[in-house]
Amino acid sequence: MTKLTIVAFDGTRFELEAEPGTTVMENAVRNSVPGIEAECGGACACATCHVYVDDAWTEQVGPPAPMEEDMLDFAFEVKPTSRLSCQIKVKPELDGLVVHVPERQA
Repeated sequence: MTKLTIVAFDGTRFELEAEPGTTVMENAVRNSVPGIEAECGGACACATCHVYVDDAWTEQVGPPAPMEEDMLDFAFEVKPTSRLSCQIKVKPELDGLVVHVPERQA
């Protein structure tokens, strides 16, 4: 299992054990993390699972793919560390990953 921390907008930390191969969004929804709406169910067809990757993890997570980048145009307060959590696959190399939920979704 891979450790994953999702920090809600109010500062509440959700410390999760995530199965490799799942996505950050799937784990957020499964654990009722507030602010992750995931309206499209992970199809990269909305921007309601937008997160900010913690600065310490941006290089390991990598940049968004072109399709994800297009969807981020619809997200609220996009930053250089913005990603759609449905597009971040959990893998052992991301053990300890920290992401932050924005104030609101698109």
